[in-house]
Amino acid sequence: MAEKTIFNPQGNISAATAIGFNSLKPMMHFQATMLRMWADSIERFAGSYEKGLQESEATAEAQLEKERAA
Repeated sequence: MAEKTIFNPQGNISAATAIGFNSLKPMMHFQATMLRMWADSIERFAGSYEKGLQESEATAEAQLEKERAA
């Protein structure tokens, strides 16, 4: 007697969804890594900008003090 093949649409959809998510996982991981690197770069830039701003402010204050003393 021949075996019957049972068609299970929910199982097929579940399998296709699982395959899709598994194939997208490395891409999503890569995008998350790129986003972390971008955020780190922005933080370093902001820190450098803030440091430069503080140095400029200190220089301006020192020059103002010299002018007041003269």
